[in-house]
Amino acid sequence: MTSALYRGLFDDAALFPPGNAPMGEALPAHRAHRAGARAPYVGPFLVSDGRIAELRAVLAREEGDHDPLDAVVTVPGGSDDLAAAIEAITADPALRLVGVEVAAPPDRAGDTAVALAATLPQGVGGHVEIARGERAASDIASLVGTGAHAKFRTGGVRAEAHPSEAELAALLATAVNAGLPFKCTAGLHHAVRHTTPEGFEQHGFLNVLLATRLLLDGEGRKEAAATLADRDGRALAARAAALTETEIADVRSRFRSFGTCSVTEPLEDLVVLGALTL
Repeated sequence: MTSALYRGLFDDAALFPPGNAPMGEALPAHRAHRAGARAPYVGPFLVSDGRIAELRAVLAREEGDHDPLDAVVTVPGGSDDLAAAIEAITADPALRLVGVEVAAPPDRAGDTAVALAATLPQGVGGHVEIARGERAASDIASLVGTGAHAKFRTGGVRAEAHPSEAELAALLATAVNAGLPFKCTAGLHHAVRHTTPEGFEQHGFLNVLLATRLLLDGEGRKEAAATLADRDGRALAARAAALTETEIADVRSRFRSFGTCSVTEPLEDLVVLGALTL
């Protein structure tokens, strides 16, 4: 039952930092993930709007027969770049657009969501990346009723890019209380909270799942922050294993997925913790 907690959780962001995989390596690796034992857990292929032409060129050179590639395009430049990015994906029959993620400046998340809704093809999901800072809560609230989901940046290549437990707990609590689904991006390289060799304090995706569950159970930000800070992987895995089917479905209806530059490392963490068998 626990495996359902991780189904489709890991969006393939191999092209993005810190992995920065070359397109010619990232695409066949993704095909292999989706064809092997990891397939139930691996989400779509993420590409920035600035690299769509490169992706299309590599797809055109692929040998053999392949189904259209499920792709999510990220649009860091904002809503003005949405139409061109969507057209570039949908114009290629080798690609199937399944999601669009667009960054919004502070106080503009609602406007960005409206622009996204007006541009998205039918059946394609949309996420608006919420800028960190004092306007984050109101930006999250402004997405309610727009059809867009929230996207939270949980790390990066600098120490200050990683939100504290308290900051992330506040973002999660605001989204849960608003009934707003969300995804995360960057920084969730491993299952459990840890300190990297560079000194970065990185969140664990298992911690985020369980913090979301606590918030759904009516617990507060303090309790969620404590779970985000927990470094006991075995104890966290045991808590996850005790979740019921309904509790798992509720958690995943809110925390939809996260982008990871390596889908193998986080899945290997789960195997080591005894949460998965691959």
